[in-house]
Amino acid sequence: MRVALGLEYDGAGFFGWQSQPGGNTVQDALERALAVIAGAPVATVCAGRTDAGVHATAQVVHFDVAAERPMSAWVRGVNAHLPASVAVRWAMPVASEFHARFAARARSYRYLLLNRRERPGLLNGKVGWCHRPLDVEAMQAAAQSLIGERDFSAFRSSECQAKSPVKILHRLDIARQGDLIVLDCCANAFLHHMVRNLVGALVYVGTGRESPAWLARLLAARDRRRGAPTYASHGLYLVGIDYGDRWVLPQQERIMVAPQLPVC
Repeated sequence: MRVALGLEYDGAGFFGWQSQPGGNTVQDALERALAVIAGAPVATVCAGRTDAGVHATAQVVHFDVAAERPMSAWVRGVNAHLPASVAVRWAMPVASEFHARFAARARSYRYLLLNRRERPGLLNGKVGWCHRPLDVEAMQAAAQSLIGERDFSAFRSSECQAKSPVKILHRLDIARQGDLIVLDCCANAFLHHMVRNLVGALVYVGTGRESPAWLARLLAARDRRRGAPTYASHGLYLVGIDYGDRWVLPQQERIMVAPQLPVC
């Protein structure tokens, strides 16, 4: 039997999604909890492998299991054996043809960037931070050159294992909400560190270090060495997986509302 799960987690205490020998990853924690309910080892496949410190509001996972359990056991039962920072939100049986990664048509990420002089306290570990004022309109103008099918080599980590740097960026929206700048992006797939490298480049534009036109030149150069530093992981959230009309899953996209800062 193949089961799909919807998962949310705070990535701050984990070494990313993918299993490692030390066992301190989201996948390791989930598979340990699933094994308790299944009574046997369980191997999982996720829609998008998040890095250390990256959070998720709508990760999707599938696994195959011989044990027959009610779907509630894969939610409440598994949650009882998970760390407090990880929670299964839903579970449902799916056909054997469903694959959490390969069936996905697009992924959506949100980056939360605190833009004020003082570092975050209440939101520590939940947002990136830039202490210099950012020109959101300049960032929005620069972002338009990235939309569409592009070679994103200039935003690709040297450790990236993707076969091709060419991806289709469907959307890159940037908006200010008080002291928070919210960056929403959706693509058919993402390269390793691609979103965080995009944020770093957009911050260069927002601070006036580079012009909006620079981003198009950087993209065309296809050289990661010319780009900005990779931005902090803890401002990044996986917020949606699109499976199209064939696979109707609950809560395919959960866009996290940017936290409201207290106002005196």
